[in-house]
Amino acid sequence: MQLSAAPYEERLTAPRTWWLISFLVGVSMALILLPFGTLPMLGGLAGGTAVAAVAASSYGSVRIRVVGDSLIAGEAKIPLAALGEAEVLDAEEARAWRTYKADPRAFLLLRAYIPTALRVEVTDPQDPTPYLYLSTREPERLAQALRTETPA
Repeated sequence: MQLSAAPYEERLTAPRTWWLISFLVGVSMALILLPFGTLPMLGGLAGGTAVAAVAASSYGSVRIRVVGDSLIAGEAKIPLAALGEAEVLDAEEARAWRTYKADPRAFLLLRAYIPTALRVEVTDPQDPTPYLYLSTREPERLAQALRTETPA
């Protein structure tokens, strides 16, 4: 059995400025190692930049997908049958649900550099998680994909 093409897939990539910061971390390492000579300085530049770039890349490699009968958000895989209503959150509402409205039992796939989000209720009575908070650049499209793929 083959799965159909994903109706929704998004990678929550890190902003471009983070790559500049990665280079600046390398420059900082190079300056720290400058008193030890040219070779250690170049090693610090390459090593510091590489380590910071790997960290930025891994943080920004998380994906949100709706595939078959499941929502896959980062490491979590949730059957669509266990999900309820999806609420699109603009930047102000998303901030509220990240802070004072947040429930500590909720599943948060949070990326601070993405201002909008989707809040999806969990309807499974066996699951203590009240809702999913998913940072997404396209919350309307994700909500639509959840509505069209949810089993009747």
